[in-house]
Amino acid sequence: MKNTSTKTISPMGRRQFLKSSGGVALFITASGLLPNILSCTDSKGVERQLTKHDVTAWVRITEDGQITIYNPAAEMGQGSMTSLPLVFAEEMDADWSKVHVEFSPQEADIYGSPGWQPGTKLMFTVGSRTTNSYYSVMRKAGAQARYVLLHSAAAHWQVPLTELSTGPSEVIHEKSDKKIGYGALVAYLAMPETLPDFSETGLKDPKDFRLIGSQIPRTEIPEKVDGSALFAMDLRLPDMVFGVLERGALHGATPTLTNEEDILAMEGVLKVVSFDYAIGVVANTLEAALSAKKALAIQWGDAQAKGFNSQEIYPTYAKMASAPEKGKTVNELGDVDRAWRTAAKTYEADFKNDYVYHAQMEPLNAIVQVAQDGQSAEVWVGSQQGPDTKLGIPGLLGIPHEAVNVHLQYLGGGFGRRSMNDFVLECGSLAQAMSPQPVKLVWTREDDVTYGCFRPLTLQRLKVSTDAQGTLTGFSHCVVGDGGNLVASGARNDHYAIPNQWVEWREASHGVRLKHWRSVGHGPNKFAIEAMLDEVAHDQGVDPIALRRKLMVNATRALATLEKVAEISDWNAPLPEGRAKGVAFVEHGSLGTGVCEISVDRTSGTIKVHRFWIALDAGVVIQPDNVKAQMEGGVIMGISSVLKEQITVVDGQVQQRNYNDYQLLRMQEVPDSIETVILPSAEHPEGVGETATPMVAGAITNAFLRLTGKRLRHLPFTPERVLAVLNS
Repeated sequence: MKNTSTKTISPMGRRQFLKSSGGVALFITASGLLPNILSCTDSKGVERQLTKHDVTAWVRITEDGQITIYNPAAEMGQGSMTSLPLVFAEEMDADWSKVHVEFSPQEADIYGSPGWQPGTKLMFTVGSRTTNSYYSVMRKAGAQARYVLLHSAAAHWQVPLTELSTGPSEVIHEKSDKKIGYGALVAYLAMPETLPDFSETGLKDPKDFRLIGSQIPRTEIPEKVDGSALFAMDLRLPDMVFGVLERGALHGATPTLTNEEDILAMEGVLKVVSFDYAIGVVANTLEAALSAKKALAIQWGDAQAKGFNSQEIYPTYAKMASAPEKGKTVNELGDVDRAWRTAAKTYEADFKNDYVYHAQMEPLNAIVQVAQDGQSAEVWVGSQQGPDTKLGIPGLLGIPHEAVNVHLQYLGGGFGRRSMNDFVLECGSLAQAMSPQPVKLVWTREDDVTYGCFRPLTLQRLKVSTDAQGTLTGFSHCVVGDGGNLVASGARNDHYAIPNQWVEWREASHGVRLKHWRSVGHGPNKFAIEAMLDEVAHDQGVDPIALRRKLMVNATRALATLEKVAEISDWNAPLPEGRAKGVAFVEHGSLGTGVCEISVDRTSGTIKVHRFWIALDAGVVIQPDNVKAQMEGGVIMGISSVLKEQITVVDGQVQQRNYNDYQLLRMQEVPDSIETVILPSAEHPEGVGETATPMVAGAITNAFLRLTGKRLRHLPFTPERVLAVLNS
């Protein structure tokens, strides 16, 4: 049973922590920066006369051989707290049993990843880019740490560095049969004048990896199991007070509070803070704040969303898709208009998807403490970080970036929602009003559902042309919806050999709050693409895998996943009556093809997914077992969103409030088995967190088509919609 007691913490800066900890510390900075040694007091109170550090760094080694490696990414269950330090430890040749992992400071100039766009370094745990973007950074930084240790041993033994090698946490001189542990080397540390800027050729040969690719238990699991892991929701600071906000049911509506005096007179209430879109209450306890929130008398203004009805908008979207004016071009290849004119046959269909809520387990919350003079601030939060590693607090308070210290915590789920810092800024505003008392802001589940930021609603019109032999010659994909890349990503067909392609986005905006949701636009778009392919295959009497095999003629890695999943799912084997299999391919960093086996209750309209198989090419895999866990979680989340999850808006107001009316997949509805086979690869690592989720909708609808001859084109596939299709 989880330990539900809260944790009281006292603010402690990084420098204070280092000064109070025993031993000396070796810090190696990010690639390209020179390392420095920090002077610390050892356990006997003796000050080590070493050079001070002026940059934060990647690794700390104490005299007893214990190693602390800093993780620059958010940890929300995806395993970054292990995978990134593991890459560093591999190149450092660290004994993993002696490694401890902590979050790095939120300083992008040192800990940021260059893998987003040229000339920038970000700390942003989104888009399944963490391992992909940090792989080279962590390898080079780990290799530099190893080089410093080798250099120090060479100076201590007065031997050429080229004669030295390393084993797990030790330097070896074979000629003299000497060995020295990394901890013992701390007393002899000597900084080289320059550090090699290791290229890929100067790093370990993958065949020599000891840690990467092995079954390594995740570092944070034990404390999550025994309840000692700290999430932001667990934290309590001395003199901390609590804040809540009442946000309108109409997104963006302006509030006018009519009973402020009554609210301030309530027991425990300390302050009322007005926002453009909400009224905030600060109280001594969360219970008092919530009671005051219920008592607020607010007159709400109008907003853009007023009058909008989500389930009635699709005919309007269909008219927009039919309009002669083109939208914004997302991808263009060849000439689709010519393909239509010369086609032997064309196919056209509209696919739709409703809004989806993130449903992260831990409610949104943050703690902010603003100093008495307003010139500095401390933040404790579970965040997916962002373009500003200080989460917008410097701009809010009008203070320098370096005056804000962010203490990153574990996240109880993110899925893109916690890459948005609205809740942190809200807390910052309350803390500014209560300075110097720390304020904890908590969103209730009802807050988050009704005022959430959803995966957008879209309509997608797909048109396909084939020649007389049934070969696809043209593929047009028109996306109608709000959010730009939120709806347009994932609509390309780079792994399918279709000579003429056109993807466009036509904008529609309704004032509903939107945000990245796991796999972003890939979920709806890959659903439409993969479903459309099977509709063509069904009409032409072609096996769906045979069709994709032909299309993947120039994409050997993608084709390998298709062939492997056909093998492990025994694609052509007979199935029990009332069951069918469906297939779908997805690229989202990594390449994956999935097959599901389903049945349909024709009385209730309920779809049951019995089994799911995935073949995955993710490049070099750091933690194979964790990758499989990611795929399993992605499939389950995908099934939940495809069969159940739905946000509806009537007159601009969200109709769902909590899990009683926002349905999620239950344990008894999870597939009997989810099997993942990882294809061996020496390619650069790719993300896996968002590969499985978007393949689910296509696989399910394609299995449904094979089973019933009917087409499901509107997500989610609720029992009511399934029955309507079956009875059509």
